[in-house]
Amino acid sequence: MNILVIEDERPAATRIIKLLNDLIPEASIHGHFDTIVDSVEWLSSNPAPDLIISDIELADGQSFEIYNQVKTSSPIIFTTAYDQFAIKAFKLNSIDYLLKPIDPEELGQAIEKYKNNTNKPATVDLNMLQSLLQKESKQYKDRFMVKVGEKIYSINSQDISFIYSEQKATFLQTQGGKKYIVDYTLDQLDSDLNPDQFFRLNRKYITSLEAIDEIITYSNSRLKIKLKNCEDNDIIVSREKVNALKSWLDQ
Repeated sequence: MNILVIEDERPAATRIIKLLNDLIPEASIHGHFDTIVDSVEWLSSNPAPDLIISDIELADGQSFEIYNQVKTSSPIIFTTAYDQFAIKAFKLNSIDYLLKPIDPEELGQAIEKYKNNTNKPATVDLNMLQSLLQKESKQYKDRFMVKVGEKIYSINSQDISFIYSEQKATFLQTQGGKKYIVDYTLDQLDSDLNPDQFFRLNRKYITSLEAIDEIITYSNSRLKIKLKNCEDNDIIVSREKVNALKSWLDQ
């Protein structure tokens, strides 16, 4: 059994190799390689290994680039320091994905999974993994600085009910019904706010889940939204966004 180890942190690589020697003493371990360049060179000039254990963040970029440059059918166990939400999500897609520092028991389970699936083709959905990691690693806006007269307040995003535009200005309204003007456009906030907490209903409104009071079917397969403590009774979600809204509500 030939195993390729790709890891740019020497202590982590040493630990992985030691664990592999304990778990599979008969295995031949190649590496470790700490860059995309070295990994691509090795994979291009050697037979495909039986198994690859690959860190995601390397010295010269993300290891996804290796597998974009060199097509391999080798099963891959990814390792990373990202949190366990993405790990649990990605395990649903049959890719082993381990959190650092590597737990010996989890590595052993991953090896067993590999052994039990050696006759099945490896399926590595790199686009999905990249998407999950980007979602997890992105830093969303947690607080807003607002000015009222001579005073400045900090509003936590968790306290925001909804955000709306009116007469070329942008306002946020808190769960308590207070309104503040903010120096952002809705387009800017649409990418800066956590999509698990907020949804862009239309050109004028971004809402939190807690702010939604009623959802009413409307003409042409659209929806009408009633927000708590909002006087606007004509908040319409277009037909094109209805499915996205339903998915967000059902997550």
